[in-house]
Amino acid sequence: MRDPDGLIARAGVRGDPDRDQHFLVDDRVLDRLPTYLQEIDADTNHVLEIGGGTGALTDRLLAMGDEDDEVTVVERDRELAEFLREEFADEIAAGDLTVIEGDALEVDLPEFTASLSNLPYGVSSEITFRLLPEGRPLVLMFQREFAERMVAEPGTSEYGRLSVSTQHYAAPEIVETIPKEAFSPPPAVESAVVRLEPRDPDYEVGDEAFFLRFVKALFTQRRKTIRNAIRNTAHITGLEAPDAVVEAADEELLRKRADAMAPAEFAALAELAAEVGEPNEARAQ
Repeated sequence: MRDPDGLIARAGVRGDPDRDQHFLVDDRVLDRLPTYLQEIDADTNHVLEIGGGTGALTDRLLAMGDEDDEVTVVERDRELAEFLREEFADEIAAGDLTVIEGDALEVDLPEFTASLSNLPYGVSSEITFRLLPEGRPLVLMFQREFAERMVAEPGTSEYGRLSVSTQHYAAPEIVETIPKEAFSPPPAVESAVVRLEPRDPDYEVGDEAFFLRFVKALFTQRRKTIRNAIRNTAHITGLEAPDAVVEAADEELLRKRADAMAPAEFAALAELAAEVGEPNEARAQ
């Protein structure tokens, strides 16, 4: 395996916190990361890595696969993308590696079977919710606090919109916490690795976009009862008749607050709102 510090030296770069660049340099962590896909027998025929940096994780991903497997790396930094093309020239020539230079939120992503990535923390949420709808196994690194919110259960202080939205697509699990010292330069906070196994939720929603918007709206009023939250957020949900939803909903549910509702309860209420609340997407903010 390539030495992480050696890669940084050859690249002639230094991590820049202002640009969300923290290079993972702990060999033990780097060696463990691929195992979190292998433990669930994930298909690694085509692994996507977002934010390749100097290639320490890329190197492990290339070693993880079989002869016909491939890796695609998306790297937005021009100098780092060029370094990856030079450092891994043989792997690229062999068809094992593709380097895409660009922003992971804007470029066309390839078809992939799994993703393992040390995400730029500033855009980790946006990237995650670009990947989750693809229904592929993901092993992603986040700020620890963000990761804990992803896996939180109803009734806990960490439970919120992120919890419901994440668990709508996948079963998330924190598989490892990472100390600051594993990075160069060390970030201000601890990190955590989250494995997300795709799954179908145990409920159905007719309009996924409305469901997610509805969840977002109610959590903006998390200290209010659901009754008041529905009435106060019509500008977000786009409901033309929020009072009709309140009148049709179960009284016990209306007395709850958003952080006490399970994802299935949100789904049932969203379906009711879509049926009687006259949602108007053009009105939603």
